Amino acid sequence: MSAHFTERGPLNLPEIQREVLDYWKAEDVFKQSLRDGAPSFVFYEGPPSANGMPGIHHVMGRAIKDLFCRYKTQKGFRVEKP
Repeated sequence: MSAHFTERGPLNLPEIQREVLDYWKAEDVFKQSLRDGAPSFVFYEGPPSANGMPGIHHVMGRAIKDLFCRYKTQKGFRVEKP
């Protein structure tokens, strides 16, 4: 199976971001991801630097939180996003 991708030309990240945001608004993608009536998944976390100075381990923790929440959303759970 071959996939066809359109060539975008020069890389213009702000324009690409606008296109993606326009699509998300037009299709109401965020609201669809909330999955009304689905079982809830809650990821509890504490303050980002409660035990000392902020460091790379705080960035890693936030990345892990994002991954878990995205995964659970894809698995059909209702995940409230801040």
